[in-house]
Amino acid sequence: MAILEVGINFGMKNLVEIKYYSSSDNVLDPNLRAGFLQALESFTSEVFGDDISIISLASFKLVCSCEMIKLPGNELENKQPLLAFAIIEKGTDTTIVKQYLGEILLHFLNRFSLNDIFSKKPKYFKNFENRINEILGDLKLKTEDRFRSIF
Repeated sequence: MAILEVGINFGMKNLVEIKYYSSSDNVLDPNLRAGFLQALESFTSEVFGDDISIISLASFKLVCSCEMIKLPGNELENKQPLLAFAIIEKGTDTTIVKQYLGEILLHFLNRFSLNDIFSKKPKYFKNFENRINEILGDLKLKTEDRFRSIF
Protein backbone atom coordinates (compact mmCIF):
# COMPACT_ATOMS: atom_id res chain seq x y z
CA MET A 1 0.00 0.00 0.00
CA ALA A 2 1.80 3.09 -1.24
CA ILE A 3 1.74 6.14 -3.43
CA LEU A 4 3.90 5.44 -6.46
CA GLU A 5 3.75 8.85 -8.10
CA VAL A 6 2.23 12.21 -7.29
CA GLY A 7 1.97 15.41 -9.29
CA ILE A 8 0.23 18.68 -10.00
CA ASN A 9 -1.01 19.72 -13.43
CA PHE A 10 -2.46 22.99 -14.61
CA GLY A 11 -4.54 22.31 -17.67
CA MET A 12 -2.25 20.65 -20.21
CA LYS A 13 0.93 21.62 -18.33
CA ASN A 14 2.70 19.48 -15.75
CA LEU A 15 3.99 21.63 -12.87
CA VAL A 16 5.19 19.05 -10.33
CA GLU A 17 5.96 15.35 -10.71
CA ILE A 18 7.46 13.08 -8.07
CA LYS A 19 8.11 9.38 -8.71
CA TYR A 20 8.61 7.35 -5.55
CA TYR A 21 8.57 4.03 -7.40
CA SER A 22 8.58 3.17 -11.08
CA SER A 23 5.02 2.26 -11.90
CA SER A 24 6.01 0.66 -15.19
CA ASP A 25 8.90 0.15 -17.56
CA ASN A 26 7.31 2.54 -20.03
CA VAL A 27 8.02 6.10 -18.92
CA LEU A 28 5.06 8.33 -19.72
CA ASP A 29 5.77 11.92 -20.70
CA PRO A 30 4.39 14.14 -17.89
CA ASN A 31 2.84 16.55 -20.39
CA LEU A 32 1.14 13.66 -22.19
CA ARG A 33 -0.33 12.55 -18.85
CA ALA A 34 -1.38 16.14 -18.13
CA GLY A 35 -3.14 16.29 -21.50
CA PHE A 36 -4.93 13.01 -20.83
CA LEU A 37 -6.07 14.15 -17.39
CA GLN A 38 -7.15 17.54 -18.79
CA ALA A 39 -9.23 15.82 -21.47
CA LEU A 40 -10.72 13.42 -18.94
CA GLU A 41 -11.54 16.28 -16.54
CA SER A 42 -13.18 18.26 -19.36
CA PHE A 43 -15.17 15.22 -20.47
CA THR A 44 -16.48 14.37 -16.99
CA SER A 45 -17.27 18.02 -16.32
CA GLU A 46 -19.13 18.52 -19.62
CA VAL A 47 -20.97 15.21 -19.78
CA PHE A 48 -21.61 14.41 -16.12
CA GLY A 49 -21.21 17.81 -14.45
CA ASP A 50 -18.71 16.25 -12.06
CA ASP A 51 -14.96 16.06 -11.40
CA ILE A 52 -12.77 13.00 -11.88
CA SER A 53 -11.96 11.37 -8.59
CA ILE A 54 -10.70 7.78 -8.83
CA ILE A 55 -9.81 5.76 -11.91
CA SER A 56 -9.23 2.07 -11.27
CA LEU A 57 -6.87 0.16 -13.53
CA ALA A 58 -5.77 -3.48 -13.38
CA SER A 59 -2.75 -2.90 -11.15
CA PHE A 60 -3.06 0.71 -9.99
CA LYS A 61 -5.52 3.44 -9.13
CA LEU A 62 -5.32 7.05 -10.19
CA VAL A 63 -6.70 9.42 -7.55
CA CYS A 64 -7.36 13.06 -8.43
CA SER A 65 -8.33 16.25 -6.66
CA CYS A 66 -9.22 19.28 -8.74
CA GLU A 67 -9.60 23.00 -8.18
CA MET A 68 -10.89 25.17 -11.02
CA ILE A 69 -8.78 28.32 -11.51
CA LYS A 70 -10.15 31.39 -13.27
CA LEU A 71 -7.92 32.51 -16.11
CA PRO A 72 -7.05 36.20 -16.49
CA GLY A 73 -9.55 38.17 -18.52
CA ASN A 74 -13.15 39.22 -18.39
CA GLU A 75 -14.82 35.91 -19.17
CA LEU A 76 -16.29 34.36 -16.01
CA GLU A 77 -16.47 30.89 -17.55
CA ASN A 78 -12.82 30.86 -18.63
CA LYS A 79 -11.37 28.37 -16.14
CA GLN A 80 -8.69 25.68 -16.15
CA PRO A 81 -8.33 22.78 -13.73
CA LEU A 82 -5.47 22.72 -11.24
CA LEU A 83 -5.29 19.00 -10.64
CA ALA A 84 -3.32 17.05 -8.05
CA PHE A 85 -3.00 13.37 -8.87
CA ALA A 86 -1.53 10.26 -7.28
CA ILE A 87 -0.88 6.86 -8.81
CA ILE A 88 -1.33 4.36 -6.00
CA GLU A 89 -1.15 0.62 -5.46
CA LYS A 90 -4.41 -1.26 -5.22
CA GLY A 91 -5.32 -1.61 -1.56
CA THR A 92 -4.18 1.90 -0.62
CA ASP A 93 -6.95 3.88 1.11
CA THR A 94 -8.23 6.26 -1.57
CA THR A 95 -10.11 8.41 0.96
CA ILE A 96 -6.89 9.33 2.76
CA VAL A 97 -5.02 9.90 -0.51
CA LYS A 98 -7.82 12.17 -1.78
CA GLN A 99 -7.71 14.13 1.48
CA TYR A 100 -3.92 14.58 1.17
CA LEU A 101 -4.25 15.69 -2.46
CA GLY A 102 -6.76 18.35 -1.41
CA GLU A 103 -4.32 19.53 1.26
CA ILE A 104 -1.50 19.63 -1.31
CA LEU A 105 -3.62 21.82 -3.62
CA LEU A 106 -4.51 24.14 -0.75
CA HIS A 107 -0.84 24.60 0.20
CA PHE A 108 0.12 25.03 -3.46
CA LEU A 109 -2.45 27.78 -4.00
CA ASN A 110 -1.38 29.49 -0.78
CA ARG A 111 2.29 29.40 -1.75
CA PHE A 112 2.15 30.39 -5.43
CA SER A 113 0.31 33.27 -7.03
CA LEU A 114 -1.99 32.71 -9.99
CA ASN A 115 0.51 34.61 -12.11
CA ASP A 116 3.23 32.10 -11.11
CA ILE A 117 0.95 29.16 -11.92
CA PHE A 118 0.10 30.60 -15.35
CA SER A 119 3.56 31.71 -16.39
CA LYS A 120 6.33 29.78 -14.62
CA LYS A 121 8.05 26.62 -15.82
CA PRO A 122 7.99 23.37 -13.78
CA LYS A 123 11.53 24.06 -12.51
CA TYR A 124 10.10 27.02 -10.53
CA PHE A 125 7.90 24.66 -8.47
CA LYS A 126 10.66 22.12 -7.71
CA ASN A 127 11.06 23.20 -4.06
CA PHE A 128 7.38 22.46 -3.42
CA GLU A 129 8.25 18.75 -3.61
CA ASN A 130 9.55 18.99 -0.02
CA ARG A 131 6.13 20.20 1.14
CA ILE A 132 4.40 17.34 -0.70
CA ASN A 133 6.74 14.85 0.96
CA GLU A 134 5.91 16.31 4.39
CA ILE A 135 2.17 16.04 3.75
CA LEU A 136 2.32 12.46 2.47
CA GLY A 137 4.62 11.24 5.24
CA ASP A 138 5.26 7.49 5.07
CA LEU A 139 2.29 6.89 2.77
CA LYS A 140 4.79 7.26 -0.06
CA LEU A 141 6.58 4.12 1.18
CA LYS A 142 5.65 0.54 0.40
CA THR A 143 5.05 -1.68 3.44
CA GLU A 144 8.42 -3.42 3.16
CA ASP A 145 10.18 -0.03 2.99
CA ARG A 146 8.35 1.16 6.11
CA PHE A 147 9.56 -1.89 8.03
CA ARG A 148 13.07 -1.46 6.65
CA SER A 149 13.18 2.15 7.92
CA ILE A 150 12.30 0.96 11.46
CA PHE A 151 15.13 -1.57 11.71
